[in-house]
Amino acid sequence: MDVSRFRHVRPLPRRLSLLLSAVGLALGILAASASGAAADRPSNCSGTFGSPGVLAGTYTSNVTIEGACVVNAGPTLIEGNLTVSPGAVLLAAFASSNLTVQGNLQVQRGATLILGCEPQSAYVCLDNSAGSSQDSVWGNLSEQQPLGVVVHSSTINGNVQETGGGGGFTCNNKGPTVGGFPVFGAAFGGLPVFSGYEDTTVHGNLSVTGLTSCWLGVARAHVGGNVVLINNQLADPDASEIISNTISGNLVCLQNSMVWNSVEHTPGGALFPRDAMPNTVSGNRVGQCVLASPLTEGGPSGPGAF
Repeated sequence: MDVSRFRHVRPLPRRLSLLLSAVGLALGILAASASGAAADRPSNCSGTFGSPGVLAGTYTSNVTIEGACVVNAGPTLIEGNLTVSPGAVLLAAFASSNLTVQGNLQVQRGATLILGCEPQSAYVCLDNSAGSSQDSVWGNLSEQQPLGVVVHSSTINGNVQETGGGGGFTCNNKGPTVGGFPVFGAAFGGLPVFSGYEDTTVHGNLSVTGLTSCWLGVARAHVGGNVVLINNQLADPDASEIISNTISGNLVCLQNSMVWNSVEHTPGGALFPRDAMPNTVSGNRVGQCVLASPLTEGGPSGPGAF
């Protein structure tokens, strides 16, 4: 499974068709939730998948997400911390409705966060498939046992730390019956549970440890510190994909089911052959991320750097 859509690689036909089918549902989300913004800006946002709450405007305190909420009614500013409570879902994937968190963003056990969107990814903006979001977190993005976290086209000024969680060692957990992932069912083509960080700037460190899920990717990210991937067990043979990143610190990969710095040559096709997409690493490469991953089935690692 190649969750990313690369500018120089043809899009996945199956993914494209699923994304196109999501337009109708996306419009339904917009209509159902447009009246949900509260004038008094309460310190929590709550709703259901059928009637999601709306996070909009400026909040001068900490905010908690309960149930299901969207950011689709214009720019949203949280002057404190934002917490996605256990089992809750926050969907911020609208080009017209950027989310800014001046404090920390925390994703708790079993919760789902979709932050950001862009035309070249699996998560296009639901209000403009050709647009991009500009979401930002001034503090840290901390995820403790989340169901899944997907970040695109965003800026995290602190650290990103995902610890544990996931939807289990399977790629069959699709749609709204699995904790709402990937948010409102077919809105993103009924993708299985996964985590990914793409086209995003992280000024601190980015670490994912102990994740058990279908797929994990770190693609085209700019990371000012270290990237650390330890003991992540992914059911998709194409994971974890760590491709075309610029890392100022070290790249550390230990005890993961597999790591790749390449993508399948034929999108949506066989695992091999593959096209190399090496990372730029200013520090050291450690563990599984020292030599380039094989480009042919049974082929050797290297000779280039991961």
